[in-house]
Amino acid sequence: MTIPRSFSDRLTRERRARLRAERLYEQVQYELRQANERLREHAFCLSDQVIAQREELSAIRDHAETLEGRNTQVAQDLQIAHDVADLASARLREAVETLNDGFAVFDRDDKMILANRAYLGVFRDFPEVQPGIAYRRVIEICAYEELVELGDQTPDTWVRAMQTRWATPEIPPVELHFRHGISVRMADRRVANGDVVSLVHNITDALRYQRELIEAQEKAEAAAEAKSAFLANMSHEIRTPMNGVVGMAELLSETTLDPDQRACVETICTSGSALVQIINDILDFSKMEAGRTQLHLEPFDLEKLIHDVLRLLAPTARAQGIELILDHDMFLPVSLVGDAVRLRQVLTNLVGNALKFTETGYVLVRAVGIGASDSGHVVNLTVEDTGIGIARQDQELIFSAFSQVEQTANRRFEGTGLGLAITKRIVTDMGGKIWVESEPGVGSCFGISLDLPEDTRNPGGTQVMPDLGIGRALVISDHLISREILSRRLSACAVTVSTATTREVALRSISNTRPDLVLVDQDLSDTLVSDLLAAIHRTAPGLAVVMLCSDTAEAREALADGMLRAALPKPLLWRDLLRVLLPDQGPSPPDVPETPPAMTPTPARQLRVLYAEDNRTNRMVFARMLAAFDLNLQFAEDGAQAVEAFAQFAPDIVFMDVSMPQMDGREATRRIRALPGGETVPIIALTAHALQDEIERIMAAGMNAMLTKPLSKEELLRVLHEHIPEGLALPPKG
Repeated sequence: MTIPRSFSDRLTRERRARLRAERLYEQVQYELRQANERLREHAFCLSDQVIAQREELSAIRDHAETLEGRNTQVAQDLQIAHDVADLASARLREAVETLNDGFAVFDRDDKMILANRAYLGVFRDFPEVQPGIAYRRVIEICAYEELVELGDQTPDTWVRAMQTRWATPEIPPVELHFRHGISVRMADRRVANGDVVSLVHNITDALRYQRELIEAQEKAEAAAEAKSAFLANMSHEIRTPMNGVVGMAELLSETTLDPDQRACVETICTSGSALVQIINDILDFSKMEAGRTQLHLEPFDLEKLIHDVLRLLAPTARAQGIELILDHDMFLPVSLVGDAVRLRQVLTNLVGNALKFTETGYVLVRAVGIGASDSGHVVNLTVEDTGIGIARQDQELIFSAFSQVEQTANRRFEGTGLGLAITKRIVTDMGGKIWVESEPGVGSCFGISLDLPEDTRNPGGTQVMPDLGIGRALVISDHLISREILSRRLSACAVTVSTATTREVALRSISNTRPDLVLVDQDLSDTLVSDLLAAIHRTAPGLAVVMLCSDTAEAREALADGMLRAALPKPLLWRDLLRVLLPDQGPSPPDVPETPPAMTPTPARQLRVLYAEDNRTNRMVFARMLAAFDLNLQFAEDGAQAVEAFAQFAPDIVFMDVSMPQMDGREATRRIRALPGGETVPIIALTAHALQDEIERIMAAGMNAMLTKPLSKEELLRVLHEHIPEGLALPPKG
């Protein structure tokens, strides 16, 4: 069957239309899906924004709540801070009000903003003085209302001065004295914000106490001066009769006496010397208490000083059977600088005490250099004994004034108890230290440590250790320490040393190996030294023997018989032995005193001596001391007679007592110096005064030297020999 064409076309068209419709539908659906997709994405975006906004809103709400809490806490803290500040302010006000001192604060415009009752109290009659008043008005009230003592200033001048003071950056303190008896010290300080804090310290009681202290000090000084003057006068009054006692006893001891008489005379001499020592101790202590001790520094020989002290005390030691020993460091300088007089006093006290409390054994003085210091050498001096010892609880007590180890009435050892107190004060004044080590029944060791400069005029001078030209030496002594010291010294001079303690050992040693030198101790316990010397002379004729003597007078016979080369005093001074062994080394050093030889009288005339003294006994003592010499001696009984006698007698040397009636020795000396020939004549002061001030005044009057009473014959002769004019002599009477 055939389909008509038009139908086919329509069908094709419809098919085509349906396809277009389908394509359009698909296109619409695609666009719709795209639109839905965009809508969904937009919805998601809106949803995210809503969530974010919700979260942000929640955070803002939380932050707002937090801020609200913080504001509440801050408000609470602020309230607490206000409360604390109010409490602190109240406490400050209460504290300021409790101050005894005045307290005020002025602002930068000089207006008072705060003041306590103590500050306002002096202005109780002026109500306007309160916070708000100007500083200038305050000082005007003080000045014009006559509240403050202005002295010689006018009110206007005083106000200007106080205003000028207030305007300075660093306000100086000022003292104000109010009319009603109050004195204050005002201290003002400007702070960083411009305010001025004013503190007014009440010094009324302090000034009154200061005045009382000054009055008390003046009274104490007057009392100390009166005490020193009293002691000086008492010293003078006691020394004057003691000059007769000790001087006459010394002269009597030089005469022929039987044993009982000599014992009595020696007792008088010993007791007199002890009394003089007590006077010296009390006077020294008085001077130290008054702060009048002065040090006089000068070069001195330490070994010689110690040796002199030991030689002075040697008779006492020999009488007690006690060995005195000196051990001096051979490497210390020969010449040091210090107060030799005070150091001698210290050593005399320590060695004297050691002898006093030692019944048997020895006393050893040792000087050791323990190192160099910035100024010189640190030297330790020790005094060791084998005495009664000191209990530990008493070792600090003994350095106190008037203190003694034995305090009971039946004590064995007498004394003032001042020696060690004086010694400690002297050592302290020298910048040194003192100590003691002791054991009861064993002995004591007192030590002092001093820093002594070396003499710059003799730097590096040490002990001489020459070659003695001696191969072997024998030391005979039964004292261990003495043997060791001698052996050490000789060994330092390249000498081979052997020792012996008994006669038999000594003689056997000499027989077996003949030494070049023998040093023998005079005080051997097992034999008489004279017998030993004779035996040595028989065993080894011509052997050089040197004896160390506690009493050189006992060696004269042995010296005369040729059994000794020399007799040297104990304790041995090393240079003395060197001069014996090395006679070609030259003359004796100037620091070794020698007895001046009696000068040969010249045919011209006698030595003319004038002695001015008002005390008859003292004139007698002086004349008797010089009775053995050929001289022309005249006396004057006061200063005026002395001046007149000088003009008529023309003496070669004058001895002048210081304390005399009508005209004292100082005035007489000044007048003699003004006379023809008076400028050069030696004038020697004789005085019972011992204070340093008095001694300086005496020497300032024109004296050449001074002798202290009680007068010693040895010292008198020494001064005479030192000051005899050239060409004159002091010969003994024919």
